[in-house]
Amino acid sequence: MLCSSETTLTVLIYSLCLFFLPQTFDKILIANRGEIACRVMKTCKKMGIQTVAVHSDVDSSAVHVKMADEAVCVGPAPTNKSYLNMEAILEAIRHTGAQAVHPGYGFLSENKEFAKRLVADGVTFIGPDTHAIQAMGDKIESKLIAKAAKVNTIPGFDGVVKVGYPVMIKASAGGGGKGMRIAWNDEETREGFRFSSQEAASSFGDDRLLIEKYIDNPRHIEIQVLADKHGNALWLNERECSIQRRNQKVVEEAPSTFLDPDTRRAMGEQAVQLAKAVKYSSAGTVEFLVDSKKNFYFLEMNTRLQVEHPITECITGLDLVEQMIRVAKGYRLQHEQKDIPINGWAIESRVYAEDPYKSFGLPSIGRLSQYQEPLNLSNVRVDSGIEEGSDISIYYDPMISKLVTFGSTRAEALARMEDALDSYVIRGVTHNIPLLREIITHPRFISGDISTNFLPEVYPDGFKGHQLDVESRRELLAAAVALYITSQLRSQKILGDLRVSSAPMESSCWELCVELGEGQHHVHVIKSGNVYTVEADGGKVEVCGQWNLASTLLPITVNGADRMLQCLSREASGTLVLQYMGTLVAEGQEICVIEAMKMQNSLTAAKPAKVKSVHCKAGETVGEGDLLVELE
Repeated sequence: MLCSSETTLTVLIYSLCLFFLPQTFDKILIANRGEIACRVMKTCKKMGIQTVAVHSDVDSSAVHVKMADEAVCVGPAPTNKSYLNMEAILEAIRHTGAQAVHPGYGFLSENKEFAKRLVADGVTFIGPDTHAIQAMGDKIESKLIAKAAKVNTIPGFDGVVKVGYPVMIKASAGGGGKGMRIAWNDEETREGFRFSSQEAASSFGDDRLLIEKYIDNPRHIEIQVLADKHGNALWLNERECSIQRRNQKVVEEAPSTFLDPDTRRAMGEQAVQLAKAVKYSSAGTVEFLVDSKKNFYFLEMNTRLQVEHPITECITGLDLVEQMIRVAKGYRLQHEQKDIPINGWAIESRVYAEDPYKSFGLPSIGRLSQYQEPLNLSNVRVDSGIEEGSDISIYYDPMISKLVTFGSTRAEALARMEDALDSYVIRGVTHNIPLLREIITHPRFISGDISTNFLPEVYPDGFKGHQLDVESRRELLAAAVALYITSQLRSQKILGDLRVSSAPMESSCWELCVELGEGQHHVHVIKSGNVYTVEADGGKVEVCGQWNLASTLLPITVNGADRMLQCLSREASGTLVLQYMGTLVAEGQEICVIEAMKMQNSLTAAKPAKVKSVHCKAGETVGEGDLLVELE
């Protein structure tokens, strides 16, 4: 506890720090929710800026609401009635006296009408001006501008070059993988136009599409740019974003293993050329597709803070939100291009409430009954907007957090990511940590041999979970047996005394039969202190640990190697669930279309059959496991 003189000194130092900070805004409203709203608020607090949260009625107890200095409800749960409700958000700004608005990403972040109305009301939009938003928000116009600025573009988008299949169909106003389809023939093109236009209309209110040559097996590499209102612009190195499912990023890293200094510089300079061509001022991202020969082509520019911005912050030491706020206030950039470093390596895993065993991730909903972030580990950052007890609902993106690790080398960052994923406790919803762990430990990923086709190439039949070899199966058996025996021994005792006085003394040797999957394994176990020696499947495994069964995480060593064990459930029957290491229709005919998180998924018949009954209606909300259509 501080004495009065120490308290006075602390307040004085804090006041002096605030005095020497550049004066920006007194109060900022964050027109977003979840992890990005929390992320922006952290920087605002650091800069001495008060914050205002907006929220829907179901988000009234959300973390971003608790973190803000003020909070205003802007409507019911559906996004078009709350977080996209422009009138309600503008009224919240007037009511709270916020001087500026940070839009985060998604929602209204790239809505030129919203930015225009803020300016008309004398409120600063923390982002680029409406001209840049409009120019880069339209994929057709942005590519014409890029071509004029001598930025490499993909053939076909402007109708000048005839291209053959495959082609990419895109929503002109789109982003985030929505409204995108690859077509390899005429039939897929017709189907792609239908789905892409519907998704585009649902997500962006604009169903215009463009079509261009699809670059097969490319890398997706983007350049972070930062520009001010005085004509200065920088490129802050690249981010490798090739690991994707359904055109949405899953794992990102900075820098890329693929780029050499010359290619990096060329991409960075072209990104700055494009930013200057539209008089861009703020943080933004220029995305490229890069082929195997390091030819790169402009994809799009996102005129907002990018989801994966933390990995750029890790390797450059810059706070991008702070830079956006400074630029919005009119300050010049503090750095020159020569000042931008690449210090170390950073990796980001997007942790989602998704079932990775279904199309690499279909949304899961529920309440987080247990939640523990791995922040006890060094060089680990978790950007989240949830806590234990939070609900993952059907109304919003199912992202739980962005898990970021940093190291002096890529190998160090990867090792930390593996530890962080193993130590991440999430209960109550299905999550994608098993898939993330498999990706970052896969030999192809470790070697840097990746492309946007990584997931379908590595898992052509879909993700099936970690496949145990003989050694890892033996290790799992040993860990499970050690945990089971520890649990049984503890249950024999009450306050240190034997439950039944006539019970035999504690054993130190056991013969057990363990069921793993569909197989049975006979194991021999010897216990000495905290060490279990297990003989199984013709081999011997030594497992030791402190075996604190009340803990959600059990650090153990298996044959001298550190492992993290999570016991998901333990039943009286002896069953353990562990997380370790992680009309007449024709075949293929579409039966129904499900929209999940504004992505449309077509369900088709697996074989010729007759529709027996339909259990759903158009526009109805359905849950996981619900019976939709019966075929016979």
